[in-house]
Amino acid sequence: MSEKEKAAKDNTFVNPIDPDTITDTPSTLPYAHTVGSAVVRPDDLKKNKSRSLSAMQQQTDMQLNQIKEQIELLAKQARKLEKRKQLSEMIYQSKIGFKPEINHVYHLYEKDDENTFVLSMIGPDEWGRSTMPGKFKHSVRLLADHTWDII
Repeated sequence: MSEKEKAAKDNTFVNPIDPDTITDTPSTLPYAHTVGSAVVRPDDLKKNKSRSLSAMQQQTDMQLNQIKEQIELLAKQARKLEKRKQLSEMIYQSKIGFKPEINHVYHLYEKDDENTFVLSMIGPDEWGRSTMPGKFKHSVRLLADHTWDII
């Protein structure tokens, strides 16, 4: 006698679904457990890795470019500071007949005969009938840190 016949005879309910194909926790199944369930598709891991790698490369390239720009700016500032230092050393070795004031403009001349420099308050176009003390080199300004900057 089959189970159905035994169940009919005993009036007990027999589940027609095979117990090996059902579960008490359908949310753990890797597929939809009913016809009306949402479609469950496993993630394409290769596509996810590819997207993540692409995003990572884009972000790191952007950050590296920012750092390179900062390095270039720092190098430019260092070159400018080195140039100011050299100019300041040259001016402090020149003949200065007055006390220079901060943030005032002065004029640097190179003497032809002595190969020395002279710092003057008189600009190249202000000499009138007098002759300049040498060849005009630069108009300079004394900065607060006592370095000189070419105007």
